[in-house]
Amino acid sequence: MATKKQYAGPELYEKKLARVMERMGATWYNYDWTRHMAYVEFRLKGQLYRFDHSVEKAQARGFDLTYGSDVFAQLVISLEDLARMAERGIYELTTWLEGMKFLPPPVVVPEFFRVLGFESIPASVDDIKARFKSLAKQAHPDGGGSNSAFIALQEATKQAIEYLEKQ
Repeated sequence: MATKKQYAGPELYEKKLARVMERMGATWYNYDWTRHMAYVEFRLKGQLYRFDHSVEKAQARGFDLTYGSDVFAQLVISLEDLARMAERGIYELTTWLEGMKFLPPPVVVPEFFRVLGFESIPASVDDIKARFKSLAKQAHPDGGGSNSAFIALQEATKQAIEYLEKQ
């Protein structure tokens, strides 16, 4: 049976998070929550870390949470527990964090790659050409597409190839 937990307003946890980040020695942090999820990311000793949680994850573990602000509260409480363990000498925080994957800097995927249907930057020009070939059949006016769609596809392909060749 899931336990229903009521948390105080998010303002309390925002203040608590600021104190926790200071205790941990974070040089920067950011956080947010939506209706169903929350995250906290922070920079510690030059590395970026991110903790995220969701109503779905909480419910899968038997916590009957409804709002993103509640999972934000759980994140803050968990980070507070980590800070407390480090302060008491139970566990060295940096040792624990070194075992975690830190986040690389975010990679922004240019729009011309998205036009070609890529979620990330492809590895080679050959990948771009292969994707163009498969999409061109649908975008070309002879294949049921339109002249403007085909021209947009050609332009995106040209920009994508130029981008990779500059890298």
